[in-house]
Amino acid sequence: MKKLTFLLLTSITFFACKTEQKQPTAASNTYTEANYKQDSTQVKKLFNTALTQGKSYEWLRDLTQNIGSRLSGSEGAAKSVIWGEKLMKEVGLDSVWLQPIMVPHWVRGEKEIANYEFNGGKINVPICALGGSIATPSNGITAEVIEVKNIEEAKNLGDKANGKIVFFNGAFDNTLINTFQAYGGCVGQRYGGAAIVGKFGAKAVIVRSMTNGIDDYPHTGSMGYGDIPKEEYIPAAAISSRAAENLSKHLKENPNLQFYFKQSCENLPDAPSHNVVGEIKGSEYPNKIMVVGGHLDSWDLGEGAHDDGTGIVQSLEVAYLLKKNNIQPKNTIRIVFFMNEENGLRGATEYARLAKQNNELHIGALESDAGGHTPRGFSIDANERNLQLVQSWKKLLAPYGLHDITAGGGGADIGPLKDDHVTLVGYRPDSQRYFDYHHAATDTFDKVNKRELELGSASMASIIYLMDKYLYNEESLKP
Repeated sequence: MKKLTFLLLTSITFFACKTEQKQPTAASNTYTEANYKQDSTQVKKLFNTALTQGKSYEWLRDLTQNIGSRLSGSEGAAKSVIWGEKLMKEVGLDSVWLQPIMVPHWVRGEKEIANYEFNGGKINVPICALGGSIATPSNGITAEVIEVKNIEEAKNLGDKANGKIVFFNGAFDNTLINTFQAYGGCVGQRYGGAAIVGKFGAKAVIVRSMTNGIDDYPHTGSMGYGDIPKEEYIPAAAISSRAAENLSKHLKENPNLQFYFKQSCENLPDAPSHNVVGEIKGSEYPNKIMVVGGHLDSWDLGEGAHDDGTGIVQSLEVAYLLKKNNIQPKNTIRIVFFMNEENGLRGATEYARLAKQNNELHIGALESDAGGHTPRGFSIDANERNLQLVQSWKKLLAPYGLHDITAGGGGADIGPLKDDHVTLVGYRPDSQRYFDYHHAATDTFDKVNKRELELGSASMASIIYLMDKYLYNEESLKP
């Protein structure tokens, strides 16, 4: 996820079914009762197939249990590429290939340690290095702590930060129903905090984990140093949300307490990797491409189940469901397992670069990178004409819980494909539990519900079917 660091955003996709009756175009922007009756039967078949013959849950079990975490450059990431290529071929896609890329290779090293003395006792702190951070000295760092709530407060620290560990304690706004909005409101401290206070002479930063819950699990994620010189780089780590609450309380009682932590992470030279790509060739417009995808890489603390194993298996299940129901798309449907969304977006950038270099015509893209929970709808990044047409399908999709079809971003990996003619769509499941697991050791296979996962696959297949059938034809690409 998924996810909103300074690297991010946007998404979509589409699909097909032959019919002798004249179809509405995007330009006509109409969706009739006759269309509804015909399509409701097909959508129901897609859901029935997913719920009774779906493969996504067992695919996810295999990915998470037999490969596990898949951080870019790691052995797990390399194994997942082989896994993805093999699985696409087993599903029977018309063609499958690997797209070479070079990716960042950051390694965590030995388990991190953190603690501080308070009221005569030692308090151990659950901590983890942030991805991209440098290590502490081999004997760790000990310093006084200065607390800030957000980036703006940090910018005003100046010399006050010199020699200190800066503690970013910005919490989620739990009054926001959409937890991704809450995440977006405070994730900047995780990504950019070290770059801001490093130039003030701070020794290190520790950041409250990006979760709306209070627990003992530190959540990792990307950080960056911006354009500051290397001599100003400082170690950056996340502490659990409960540890953040306690530290803040203890600092009020003892502002001079000494915080110690040690981490051994390392940035290695870029490593070779691949996007995994497979497609079903379009029957009428094979040169028009619609991407369905998620990201194959994951952070190293858990198994990468919700982020983004669910998106990977749901994307492939779109192709499986189309084939199982003998739906031959008019446009080419391309399934893409992107590599390196989490700490570089190299896979997405290279895919878009090659698409432009090869003069490929992408007309849409759909991304699943928000977890595998109960379907809620889609966010649409498109021109007004196509946005209105997609929203006209609410009556058809609402019986399956897909009530929220709104303007918004599509996703990080499909974002680089954006132009005036490409409709980007993000699959949006319920967000309430997602940040319990995001980037943490809790992101494991047992947290994914089989039925919710399959409903998501069917939701994605349904919108691809509708988009391929109605949204794009020769007329819709005219100005």
